[in-house]
Amino acid sequence: MADGSLTAKRQEIALLRRLEERILWLASWTIHNANHLRESRDGLKVGGHQASCASMTTLMTALYMKALRPQDRVAVKPHASPVFHAIQHLFGRQSLDKLKAFRALGGAQSYPSRTKDVDDVDFSTGSVGLGVAVTAFASLAQDYLAARGSVKPESMGRMISLLGDAELDEGNIYEALIEACKHDLGNTWWIVDYNRQSLDATTKDRMFTRYGEIFEAAGWTVETLKWSKRQREAFERPGGAALKAWIETAPNDLYSALTYQGGAAWRERLTADLAGDADALALIATYKDVDLGELMTELGGHCLETILEAFERASRDDAPRFFIAYTVKGLRLPFQGHKDNHAGLMNPTQIAELRERLGVVEGEEWDALSGLSSAERTALKGLVARAPFAVANDRNYTAATVATPSADELLLAIAAKGEGGGEQSTQAAFGKVMFDIAARKDEFAGRVVTTSPDVTVSTNLGGFVNRRGVFHRRAHEDVFKRRRIPSAQVWSMGETGQHVELGIAENNLFIALAALGLTAPLFGERLFPVGTLYDPFIARGLDALNYACYQDARFLLVATPSGLTLAPEGGAHQSIGSPLIGMSQPGLDSYEPAFADETAVLMAHAFDRIQAADGCSTYLRLSTRTIAQPERADDAWKAGVVEGAYWLKPPAPDARLAVVYSGALAPEALEAHEALLEDEPGAGLLAVTSADVLHRDWTAAGRSRWTDGAKRTSTVERLLADLPRDAGLVTLVDGAPATLSWLGSVHGHRLRALGLETFGQSGDLPDLYSKYRLDAEAVLDACADLLA
Repeated sequence: MADGSLTAKRQEIALLRRLEERILWLASWTIHNANHLRESRDGLKVGGHQASCASMTTLMTALYMKALRPQDRVAVKPHASPVFHAIQHLFGRQSLDKLKAFRALGGAQSYPSRTKDVDDVDFSTGSVGLGVAVTAFASLAQDYLAARGSVKPESMGRMISLLGDAELDEGNIYEALIEACKHDLGNTWWIVDYNRQSLDATTKDRMFTRYGEIFEAAGWTVETLKWSKRQREAFERPGGAALKAWIETAPNDLYSALTYQGGAAWRERLTADLAGDADALALIATYKDVDLGELMTELGGHCLETILEAFERASRDDAPRFFIAYTVKGLRLPFQGHKDNHAGLMNPTQIAELRERLGVVEGEEWDALSGLSSAERTALKGLVARAPFAVANDRNYTAATVATPSADELLLAIAAKGEGGGEQSTQAAFGKVMFDIAARKDEFAGRVVTTSPDVTVSTNLGGFVNRRGVFHRRAHEDVFKRRRIPSAQVWSMGETGQHVELGIAENNLFIALAALGLTAPLFGERLFPVGTLYDPFIARGLDALNYACYQDARFLLVATPSGLTLAPEGGAHQSIGSPLIGMSQPGLDSYEPAFADETAVLMAHAFDRIQAADGCSTYLRLSTRTIAQPERADDAWKAGVVEGAYWLKPPAPDARLAVVYSGALAPEALEAHEALLEDEPGAGLLAVTSADVLHRDWTAAGRSRWTDGAKRTSTVERLLADLPRDAGLVTLVDGAPATLSWLGSVHGHRLRALGLETFGQSGDLPDLYSKYRLDAEAVLDACADLLA
């Protein structure tokens, strides 16, 4: 390298170090302000993880100021949020007002949030491990789009995760790693802040080498950034090999303790342990205490030269990279290395010492470049402006609206066996609609992508996959087809496929749906993801489902079969609480249709909701139970299906009872209602397709009356107003009875709620419905109890 180039590089590194110090300062001050200066009205600790920020600052400075390109996407380590917000402020994408309100209402969020923060957040993080996994599936989504020409080769971005080493304990990371390996993913960087400390203590020594071995076995390139340039130079001197060996073999807790105690403690321990090595002692003697402390703690993850060289090597190809960056938790802060520093906060004296050490002028703490000369300020501003990432404008794209099929179009798909008079299950209806979509030639059909955790066939997606194929970066031959072995599943596999087959890990399903459901803002291309799983196992991935909804990812989730109606499968496969899960999950409309035509209408509605400005995702709880379909006199029922309920049999003005049902138990409700009419000819029969939508609409209507005086009548208030106030309600659902028991509160109707509150067992439907009081007889008994 020419002397001029070498000098320029050294000058740039010096500027980056100066900038890194100011990023550390602004992050630390943001946390300090929130905890010590801003008014506290509730007495609660605000928090902010200054130590975790300090261990990530060098890595994030190198990434954002040199390596990151506009098309790259980053999931930031949750506890490094203040560092992220500080960097975004330097780029002009985060205001001082938001920093001053960190962790307060309307301010910068505690953990980066796509929906709550105003700066450039690619992926929400917070629930540990999920921000790591989502980058693998975002890479898969990018590959999917690239195979269709929607992302050009020159626009392919790296999906990057910054994570703490304690996150590597999370099992969902390894579930995602396995899936990444199966799908041959590239363009993925996982950068570990390997400070060897978790929330409670230091991590175990024996994991030093295991992580790299795991990722290498999965086909990733592992980059271990253990030593800084300063340390490597010291190791080349006489006695350096012994010093290196001492660090290599030192237990994590000892290393952390000495880091906290400082240079004098380092000297005392090293002098004792290396007493027989004259060269090593001589080497140690050349350093002052402060310099010796810096030498021993400036590991590879705190060395800009080391990090930038590693990033440059990784940029030469698209192989997945796993960076193990050795760091010190809390480096340069008064509690560096202390095992209790995770939630530690600098007190006013300590923050003042840091301010003085960094040259920040008192009273100018919010000016990241305070105290610098005019030339330094100009140089640092130029460095930020030249960052490749700085040229990006709005990286949050808006995708064009796609025409989706109407409800009437999808109803044609299930009409072959009769909308009225025939027998179908809601799961079969779903399969018919998806099979029909697969035959379409329009843009919408080309943007539908399905995925399932190894239950594609048993959730009735097989027909769609037969027509549209399985996605994979490399084509695979169907050996059964070539050898002329008959099979109902004719699955071609290659880049044109529209189904992503996953292993048996529901957590991966929801993370995949999160990534596929974010392609519009991330890549400017709208997809319509449809994911299927068994309803009983939705609970396995609840954290990931919540994570997907929190980011406003858009998808259709189909969970089937459900409830006690699984029958022979027994209690281990029965879902009891899933209707309540659907009701309680923000960003997700939950429906449980009973009939095939309701299913088709709701699928059309769900596809509309995916791209609506005020839309969300949809969860359909379906069943394999085949039931008789109703005759429809007109189309009025369609609006009620979407709104959450409609009168299948309207009550008379003087009705004393109404039966309310949801989902697969419609036949029992119909049978009971028919018998009830003999004594109560005015009784009504209410079909509830969504307790979730009904309840949310009801509470919103009530809130509007309290907050802005608006007089709005909710759907359920309007429907139940058809009943006299002294009438009774009997509710029936194949799930927790609390799903519908709240209906009595709408107008004060007396109510008996039937549902499941205990685990079921294997059996046929007549026996199980009778034993668990879900049959027509149970409904009539409840009606009699109300009348009594």
